[in-house]
Amino acid sequence: MSEAWIIDACRTPRGIGKKGKGALADEHPQHLGAAVLKVLAERNQLDTAEVDDIIFGTSAQRGQQGGDLARMAALDAGYDVRSSGVTLDRFCGSGITAVNLAAASIMSGMEDLVIGGGCEMMSSYSQAAGQSPFIDSDNLRLRERHPQPHQGVCADAIATLEGIDREAVDQLAVESQNRAAFAIENGHFAKSLVPVYKPDGSLALDREEFPRPGTTLESLAGLKPAFEAMADYPLDEAGTTFRALVGQVYPDLKINHVHHAGNSSGVVDGAAALLLASPDYARAHGMKPRARIVAMANMGDSPTLMLNAPVPAARKVLKKAGLSLADIDLFEINEAFAVVAEKFIRDLDLDRDKVNVNGGAMALGHPIGATGSILIGTVLDELERRDQQFGLVTMCAAGGMAPAIIIERI
Repeated sequence: MSEAWIIDACRTPRGIGKKGKGALADEHPQHLGAAVLKVLAERNQLDTAEVDDIIFGTSAQRGQQGGDLARMAALDAGYDVRSSGVTLDRFCGSGITAVNLAAASIMSGMEDLVIGGGCEMMSSYSQAAGQSPFIDSDNLRLRERHPQPHQGVCADAIATLEGIDREAVDQLAVESQNRAAFAIENGHFAKSLVPVYKPDGSLALDREEFPRPGTTLESLAGLKPAFEAMADYPLDEAGTTFRALVGQVYPDLKINHVHHAGNSSGVVDGAAALLLASPDYARAHGMKPRARIVAMANMGDSPTLMLNAPVPAARKVLKKAGLSLADIDLFEINEAFAVVAEKFIRDLDLDRDKVNVNGGAMALGHPIGATGSILIGTVLDELERRDQQFGLVTMCAAGGMAPAIIIERI
């Protein structure tokens, strides 16, 4: 089986995902996807006719994000029409899955040059609202078999079950902001971050827009829990609530609501892409590899708690790689909610100085379908900066899933 090499990685800044407030909110998602594809082609002098496939993750595939965003972004970026594209949805895990499938197609010998990435314009969600499939009241059979609440309610339920209190999740949120601020100030994202330009050529955004440097425990303490009222909001005419869905599986659980806007992932717009090649293609075209894909894994867990699959996913991908936790130099676990990262660190007994070293989604934001690809690029940049070897990336996804990947710097 062939190896899959990472040749390059880039991403846009993350803009605040709100119309009238975010610098990217008026851009078309195809333009945002095209921004990273253009850079990969230019920086690597690609003959885009030889790009076998472009695999994008996009979770909300409706409205402007519908209609195979990967293909449309490639055409908008000026790629040769012979470079194909496909768009997938594994909820928050879409960006990792896109890269994993790109790598798998190369490792199988079926392809030689593939781009994996993702794009999500969360600012467009209100304009293209749709019924969430995991709370769809039209499929009561599924809801009775696997009740699936809102992720924020799940986060609070997990924190309650694990005995993780408000102070612990707030401390992690402050640390995320501090690390992100340090990383931005010291240029840790400079290698991958590329500006986004408007159709008229003027600059749309060239910096992270979401971080709130100076966040303190005291400032977070003033925020009210975000999901307490949501837990009791009626979902249907029968008055079913998210709290009731949790109660179907955990009837005696009295949820302690500890999550709020400050210790949950930010709503943002963003895109990312990684260029992968087979060793033979890379050598023939003078491409210098930055990393190789060591192992990939997918894992499912409780759909009702929804956010707990990253730990078993990490263990599974380590086993596939023949590595131990001690072999991994850097971990990236998406901060969908603080409890996800906190539980990951506690369950695996990790050194906190190896986890999300440049901050995470609580500080930088979480553009759903793009985040996984962003994190792979982030860990690669940091492995190079520190002259280290192995990085592991994983994240929770709705439905109770988690993809994972381990890369080795070359």
